[in-house]
Amino acid sequence: MAGLKFEVTRNTKPKPDAEREELLKAPVFGANLTDHQVVVVWEKDKGWHSAEVIPYGPIMMDPSAAVLHYGQEIFEGIKAYRHADGSIWTFRPEANAKRLQLSARRMALPELPTEIFVESLKQLIAVDGAWVPEPVDEKTLYIRPFEIAAENFLGVRAAQRAEYRVIASPVGPYFTGGLKPVSIWIALDSARAGKHGTGEAKTGGNYAASLLAQNEGYENGCSQVMFLDAESATYIEELGGMNLFFVYKDGHVATPALDGTILRGITRDSVVTLIKDRGLKLEERKITLDEVREGINSGEIVEVFACGTAAVITPIGQFKSRLETIGSADAEPGALTASLREELTGIQYGKVADRHNWLVKLSD
Repeated sequence: MAGLKFEVTRNTKPKPDAEREELLKAPVFGANLTDHQVVVVWEKDKGWHSAEVIPYGPIMMDPSAAVLHYGQEIFEGIKAYRHADGSIWTFRPEANAKRLQLSARRMALPELPTEIFVESLKQLIAVDGAWVPEPVDEKTLYIRPFEIAAENFLGVRAAQRAEYRVIASPVGPYFTGGLKPVSIWIALDSARAGKHGTGEAKTGGNYAASLLAQNEGYENGCSQVMFLDAESATYIEELGGMNLFFVYKDGHVATPALDGTILRGITRDSVVTLIKDRGLKLEERKITLDEVREGINSGEIVEVFACGTAAVITPIGQFKSRLETIGSADAEPGALTASLREELTGIQYGKVADRHNWLVKLSD
């Protein structure tokens, strides 16, 4: 495995330059994919091998492929940023690699070494670097590494063949309304993950479990759904795709503790670090819905925001359910929320000093 060499087969029919440039003017999240993909194969008796960059296209899959029947699938989300000098960088890829390994362990999939993960990003950018947008209006190239069980069999056991792949899509802001507080739907009848379950793994099943409540939220004018703990429906966990932070009147900040049911967000971890850098008190603890309701209504909680790779940092104005509405639709973004967002995106785009060495260059 050491020194795994990537074989490159270039797409003979890439998107024409003019068509690609037109797409990059106003990219829609996940709507268009780049010209290539990365594939690395794992087999139980061989380990990781056959690393390739190949033209983007369908995955040829047997109807008995294990991923289709037993849900062995994990993924990551990471971005490539073009800096003002034209170079291309990514943000904390080693952390994404580690989380992919943790997800693999939980889902009984092989763990991809960090060096292969990082190299796969560099290999994709080497052929598809032109797809990274100019650094305006928060445009980036969203990269989706994922791993699937690829053995053909019917039987409940861990697959003995897997594939790791990387695809990418140019994107603009996840929420198109700018830095405007969004409304969040409170899931009262469904849970994202239970104790000792797969909540800490970034696996498709967790997101599938969120979709019913997400649809309900959309029908009620909300952008995301917030889940409570599965055991008591008392404690706030996370949104369908983001972690939560609460800013209190005295200046301290709280976020739900990682207890095995919440995804270890890379953006969450980065925000925790930036908050501590400012000398602010940061609490990682259990937070009840009652505390949030009372805190917002009394003015004790002065800001709420969510964070994730796709949306970066997004202010929250309201929490809604079929029973109540907490907060105001006319809320303005909080000062700390806006400041943290500006600092984090500034680091990612090379405009603010990278004090923690989070950036990794993918291409000159």
